[in-house]
This record gives sequence, C-alpha cells and structure tokens, in this order.
Amino acid sequence: MPADFKADKTLDCIGLYCPEPVFQTRMELDKMATGEILEVIADDLAAEEDIKNLAKWTGHEILKLKKDGNVLHFLIKKGKGG
Repeated sequence: MPADFKADKTLDCIGLYCPEPVFQTRMELDKMATGEILEVIADDLAAEEDIKNLAKWTGHEILKLKKDGNVLHFLIKKGKGG
C-alpha cells in the first residue's frame, strides 16, 4: 500500500468542538462513494477517539492519522457498510 493517499474531498473542522467534527465527518462520508478518501482536519481533542470510533462502527478505514501540534489530519477511506 502506498504511503501517500490522495483525498477526494477535504473537510475542515478547525474550531469546531464535540460533537460537530464527528457529525460532519459522518455526513460527508454518507455523500461519498465506496472507496473514496476523505481528509478531515480537526483541532478538537475529542475528535481523535470520536472519528476512530465512527470509522470502526460504520466500516470505514482510517488510512492515516497525523498529529501536527494540536491539529489532527485524518485520511478515511469509505467502506461498503457506511
């Protein structure tokens, strides 16, 4: 698997706090096709666990999670289930 993935769409959740980042991530993933990749950028500390749990329970795959200071960058591949 290549180390770098190209996002089909980017969702900027900077400045949004629980539960907004996870709600908006879910809404964006619902609009996407299976196999597409969503990049999510968030600075809410709760977003890390919330978005990991969302992916786990809805069948999506977190391809990459990078922390840059207090900013989280997720790359999430939409699965068939969600």
